[in-house]
Amino acid sequence: MSKIISEVSIQRRNPWIKEIRKLSGNFGNDAQKLQKELEYEVKNEGVSALIDHLRLCGNIPESYGHDTSEEKLYSKYTDCLLSLAFTTLGLKSLVLKERADAADVEVFANDYSFVADAKAFRLSRTAKNQKDFKVQAMNSWKRGKPFAMVVCPIYQLPSSASQIYHQATTQNVCIFTYSHLTLLLIYSQTAGIIKSQKLLNKIFETVRAMNPSKNATEYWLGLNNTILTFSKKIIPIWDYEKGVAAESIAIAKNEALTFLADEREKIIKMSHNEALKELIRVSKIESKIKTVSKISDNDLFTIK
Repeated sequence: MSKIISEVSIQRRNPWIKEIRKLSGNFGNDAQKLQKELEYEVKNEGVSALIDHLRLCGNIPESYGHDTSEEKLYSKYTDCLLSLAFTTLGLKSLVLKERADAADVEVFANDYSFVADAKAFRLSRTAKNQKDFKVQAMNSWKRGKPFAMVVCPIYQLPSSASQIYHQATTQNVCIFTYSHLTLLLIYSQTAGIIKSQKLLNKIFETVRAMNPSKNATEYWLGLNNTILTFSKKIIPIWDYEKGVAAESIAIAKNEALTFLADEREKIIKMSHNEALKELIRVSKIESKIKTVSKISDNDLFTIK
């Protein structure tokens, strides 16, 4: 079976993974630079470049350390992609600089507006809490806007009963995927941005009209039917992106497994002393020692 996602598309991701690792330092400056570089690439190489990113951006590289600056910058990378996607759909969009108690992206159409957030997960993460999807948080971050959207990798979303679907249908938050967003972008290239904006609004209205339920099948049946019945032009795009979604999982798995295999080989080849030093490093013992050493009496007991 021939590949749908080209090798060129796959390789587009690699320099960005390295760039994010290289930039990680000053978050504010790095995030701004990252956004400008992404905008430049999409402007020069077209929507196909943006689509390449969206198809593969849902998995955080295993090579990034947990809770590191590079992991946080990767999150900003997905927010920038989200904002660029909405801009390409003819909407006005901006990535917010706030880091807490606010959505990451704000979007404005002529007759509606919404907040959005992009989610990415490590493939090696075994358990995801409902709070990881931020559905309830997005509802509180609407700040007067009628809609909110959380965009996730399709293969990380629950396929049976889940509290996130009850939260979404109760609080009018659209749970969306990068695959669905890519489909919208491709549709806009053939049918125009006006029709794609109308479809996006119809998607939001569909979620708002749903009866509250934890049932994943009910949620996706309603949302997918809204998309598929909107235009006959969508059906071939849907069939194509269905294959792409399956292939993107295989690509993500190969990327993660290759890194983990290399890490295992590196550890096996270590000397005893090198292995001990690596164990100390990953345990962050030295950092913890420094933190503990800084603790001192704050003299609160002497205040009288």
